[in-house]
Amino acid sequence: MTRPFYSALWNLFLITCGGFVFSYGVKAVAAPHQFIAGGVTGLALLLHYLVDAVGPGTWYFLLNIPLMLLGWFGLSRRFILYTLYGMAAASFFMDVIEPAAHLNDPLLAAILAGAVMGAGAGMFLRSLGSIGGSDVLAIYLNRRFNLRIGQCNFLFNIALFAVCLHFYDIHRVLYSAVLAFVTSVTAEYFLSMFNQRKAVFIISDKADHIACAITKKLGRGATFLNGTGAYTGRERKVILTVTNNIQL
Repeated sequence: MTRPFYSALWNLFLITCGGFVFSYGVKAVAAPHQFIAGGVTGLALLLHYLVDAVGPGTWYFLLNIPLMLLGWFGLSRRFILYTLYGMAAASFFMDVIEPAAHLNDPLLAAILAGAVMGAGAGMFLRSLGSIGGSDVLAIYLNRRFNLRIGQCNFLFNIALFAVCLHFYDIHRVLYSAVLAFVTSVTAEYFLSMFNQRKAVFIISDKADHIACAITKKLGRGATFLNGTGAYTGRERKVILTVTNNIQL
């Protein structure tokens, strides 16, 4: 199996799993309490609550069509192709998943929904694509007008929650804001958990063998430093390498 093919399968796996987990948080936890998530997902939920005959997945798919067209002409084709798959998968999951998490406390439901959705987002954001939504618009505006991605998403959510105040009471909107905040924090945690880098110093009589394994098996670079034992005065090689938490 060639490396590009393996990489493509891994990206599709991350997008599929992340899209499923994210969609479960939307449909099984957030939707029964009529919460509004952030981004295009929140807009799809709002339209679903107003027009119950159309599922949130269908709304999500329709809202993403103009964004995909925008991204096709302004962003990486590889990113958009992965995102098209993620958008279709998430739309399908949102419509077929049935509500399952029955929580009477709306605050607990908002926290749980945000945690589940954030975990899913952290998974698919580790790929070379996404599941669509406001991230595509934010990346496009960043490339075209140098606007910060976080700033674009923040302004989009502010406008969305402002519109929601015309349809729902302030308490439900505030619970939805809690959901959006927990989603963002959890997604950042999942991304950093697998993306942190560690500087590693290795002192061993087998320094050459270890350095060879690091470069060939782990695919990491390594540097030899000259070290001297403070007690023995013995000189030996010290390996310096940088790796992530999983490889550590």
